[in-house]
Amino acid sequence: MPQSGSEQTGKSPPEQPHFQRKLGILNATSINMSNMIGTGPFITVPILLGAMGGPQALLAWFVGAVLAIADGLVVSELGAALPGSGGTYAFLRDSYHRESWGKLIAWVFAWEFLFFGPLEIASGTIGMTQYLSFLWRGLGRHPWEMKFIAAGIALVVMMSLYRKIHDVAVLMMILWITTLATTGWVIVTGLLHANNRMALDCPPGAFHLNWAFLIGLGNGTVVVIYNYLGYYQVCYLGEEVKRPERTIPFAVIFSILAVAVIDFLLSYSFIAVVPWREMLREGSRANLAVGSVFMQKIYGHWAAVILTVMILFTAAASVFALMLGYSRIPYAAARDGLFFRWFGVLHPKGEFPNRSLLLVGVLAAVASLFSLGEIITGLIVARILVEFVGHTIGLFVLRKTQPEVKLPFKMWLYPAPAILALVGWLYIFAAPAFEPGGWEFMVYAFSTISAGVAGYFILAYKKRMWPLAR
Repeated sequence: MPQSGSEQTGKSPPEQPHFQRKLGILNATSINMSNMIGTGPFITVPILLGAMGGPQALLAWFVGAVLAIADGLVVSELGAALPGSGGTYAFLRDSYHRESWGKLIAWVFAWEFLFFGPLEIASGTIGMTQYLSFLWRGLGRHPWEMKFIAAGIALVVMMSLYRKIHDVAVLMMILWITTLATTGWVIVTGLLHANNRMALDCPPGAFHLNWAFLIGLGNGTVVVIYNYLGYYQVCYLGEEVKRPERTIPFAVIFSILAVAVIDFLLSYSFIAVVPWREMLREGSRANLAVGSVFMQKIYGHWAAVILTVMILFTAAASVFALMLGYSRIPYAAARDGLFFRWFGVLHPKGEFPNRSLLLVGVLAAVASLFSLGEIITGLIVARILVEFVGHTIGLFVLRKTQPEVKLPFKMWLYPAPAILALVGWLYIFAAPAFEPGGWEFMVYAFSTISAGVAGYFILAYKKRMWPLAR
């Protein structure tokens, strides 16, 4: 038998690049929290107040926290049991059986990701340009300049991620520390200078429990959930996490609890210093950069400038963490043959999915050209049915049909948290439909799902996959 070239020379074939398990609990928590905070509370408080027409909208923080914790327990159990690259993609693929329904649902998720993932990243880049308008006087009067700057930020972040995961983790820790310093300064300052009467200045009938209140609370919770998004971010890096059965549940639950406290206190600090009616004026400085206006009212312009720069670093941390995690989804799908195979390779030296990263970065730059309000509602509604409802039902399916799968972490009080998460997701999915123009988001969600299902069957026919395999 003829010998191969490597046998003839006595050399073993070169080892293929593969992921390294480098991320511990501190790294995982920093990635989650940086993603969750970002520009979120610094740009969405005016939108949240507008959803219910006053400070009573702060109730949505508690509704959102309950939903996030319930879903966080679902994610923790799945992440500990199925720690694969791609996070939700892996959960859907494996919990519904990877050679049948799991293949279909995972494909639809990977397809839908192209319509919500870049939007989520773009929300951070747009938030950064809003705060840049505080430093760059007159920028706010030129919307298209702001859009192109936001797109440029997405491309810069993409290039900064073009490196090994160890180097990324170190940079992520620096950005996380900046995030904690920024939010801590605002909260302490706000609580010391709070005007509680102004913060609780609710309009008449604000707490009447009627249909309008429930719809407003639902739409407010959509905004709040946007702020909580990211507690599962480390799951997308499942193959790069040390001891995932312990690291993932801790990072998920701790991140949710910490960010819930931080975001509520930030929101309360803002409305206790800046009149909330001022924030609702479209295009006002308080509407675009409430954090900067907040600090200027207390200490003056110098403090506002410093805080604005810190918020920009905080926002960069969020965009950085988002693009880091999301770049693993096209890679994981391509590796399974459910996406273009060209994206299913790692950088030969850096051992990261460089082609998938380029795809996500370019799409995020394009998404940065849309408006913030449309982006937030669109990215939430588009992903609820397949991602959040999908992985919750998937946990029930996994427990019922695959008892051989080990569950190193089991949620407390099962199945109550999973049922609560399911009901909560359906509630906030339906809420925007009752607002003017809300039907457009429903069409967006169902059309992307329908297109994804149709695309799968075309792929299944060509590749003879389930259920069209011969």
